[in-house]
Amino acid sequence: MVAAVLAGCGGARVPPALKSAPKETPVQWPCSGLKGPLIVQAGGRSALEVQVKMDVDVDGAPNAYGPPGLKTLDVARHARAPNDSKYPGEIVGYMTEYTGGPPTVQIKGDPFPGYYVSQTDFADIHNPRMEDPRRYVDASRINYVVQGKVAREGGVELGDFAVVYSCRTHRAAYAIVADSGNESGAEGSLALVRALGYDIRNGIDQSVDDPEIVIRYFPKSNPAQQFFKTQAELDVAARKLGLKD
Repeated sequence: MVAAVLAGCGGARVPPALKSAPKETPVQWPCSGLKGPLIVQAGGRSALEVQVKMDVDVDGAPNAYGPPGLKTLDVARHARAPNDSKYPGEIVGYMTEYTGGPPTVQIKGDPFPGYYVSQTDFADIHNPRMEDPRRYVDASRINYVVQGKVAREGGVELGDFAVVYSCRTHRAAYAIVADSGNESGAEGSLALVRALGYDIRNGIDQSVDDPEIVIRYFPKSNPAQQFFKTQAELDVAARKLGLKD
């Protein structure tokens, strides 16, 4: 399992600016309480490690949001940017026809006609159709995390790989950085929290409320901006990087 390989990686505590070079000292997953970001050595690469709670992100799923009467993975108010973001209150979870305008609605041939087109910041650069739901990372199928402030300042870019571990379930999973907007970084896709063993089925009123999730970001690990349509493809690519299970 992923957890078995990463359990013995080395690390050194660094300030939030993450300017210090990593040192290699034996540590385990810091489930006793990580008080700040770490730089660790994992899979032969330097990684930025944080420990957080985890809100559930459904952005990018084609059935994430829609008009009243349709069964969706989340409610419309959760599609708005949080108060600590760059654009507080703005709709970011789904596409609109123009700023402040009506939602962009999926059409015949899209996965969920009539639902809103939900988007993620990381997208398939080879798909030129902006309103195609398949251009974005499907939160119901792909493990992803959000690029918070610490990750961004640590050089983590959209599309980079991550390994995520639950101190409660002792499960680990590969993921990518697919969205932003939550400066705390305490947010992951529905597929991710389920892969970690949590019986969470939507983003409406469920989350991981304790800081028991460890995220290891791997900066500059996807320079080609490779887009993954399945979790199996993502897992294979992560292992090719040396993040072997």
